[in-house]
Amino acid sequence: MRGAGGTAGGLGHFFIGLIMMCGGFYMLLNAISVTSSFGMGMRLYGFSGAGGNYQITSGMIMIPFIFGLGLIFYNSKNIFGWLLALGSMTGLIFGVISSIRFTFKTMSSFDLIVILVLAFGGLGLFLRSLKSLDANLPDE
Repeated sequence: MRGAGGTAGGLGHFFIGLIMMCGGFYMLLNAISVTSSFGMGMRLYGFSGAGGNYQITSGMIMIPFIFGLGLIFYNSKNIFGWLLALGSMTGLIFGVISSIRFTFKTMSSFDLIVILVLAFGGLGLFLRSLKSLDANLPDE
């Protein structure tokens, strides 16, 4: 009888590793807090030039989007309208992504060690079950 993935690695290692890995990564992702400081007045991009510092806010990104959208509705074949709309949406998406902050919740070192052993020990067992342990086993 063949094991996980058609190899002789063993179904026991496969399921134990899968359960450990899922539990560990669930606990790891559950311990992460995700916050964002995104708002219409939030600074997305900044640059210096001509002796001054200039900032582009997320509300300012919406202005070319509005003009581009108007041009698209007026004439859907207007390339300038599509460039304005798609460019401003791309800038807005990158601004949202860059404003995301990830932090760990407070936990003891024992909690972190248990999470890491479950997650990466389970990953090791899972991957071990997919490789052939005994090359002398006949194919059935």
